[in-house]
Amino acid sequence: MARGIQVGDKAPDFTLPSQSGAPVRLYDRLDDGVVVLYFYPKDETRGCTAEACAFRDSHEVFTDAGAEVIGVSSDSVHEHAAFAARHNLPFTLLSDEEGQVRKDYGVPSVLGIIPGRVTYVIDRQGTVRHVFNSLTNTDKHVNDALDVVRNIQTEDPV
Repeated sequence: MARGIQVGDKAPDFTLPSQSGAPVRLYDRLDDGVVVLYFYPKDETRGCTAEACAFRDSHEVFTDAGAEVIGVSSDSVHEHAAFAARHNLPFTLLSDEEGQVRKDYGVPSVLGIIPGRVTYVIDRQGTVRHVFNSLTNTDKHVNDALDVVRNIQTEDPV
């Protein structure tokens, strides 16, 4: 696998369907502010549900800091819609069923079979400002991303 996207790299642009079926283009979302893009293995698994709920519980703080949270997995649009409804997720979930965006970002697999869990913070210019890779430390994904978003806001208040 190619080297994964690192801090300082330009984030690859993409368009994927959201849980509503509507297409979402990353760079269109960057027009509105910082994007916290997190890749996760699977809807309704223990760790992924905990991570999604942690982002949900911090959603207002991210929004107030000028950031949008977007989750990506290979689950279908229908599965994402059910997952978002069941857990009251106020943010966008994108369906990468073919795994192409995961591959473009170089998100690693664990043991070659379990899709990895990686969070990227991408500034308005499309530059990756933070990368955190951990399958098990779900809280750190949220806390670290929030710290970086706040730092970006301090550097460049909108």
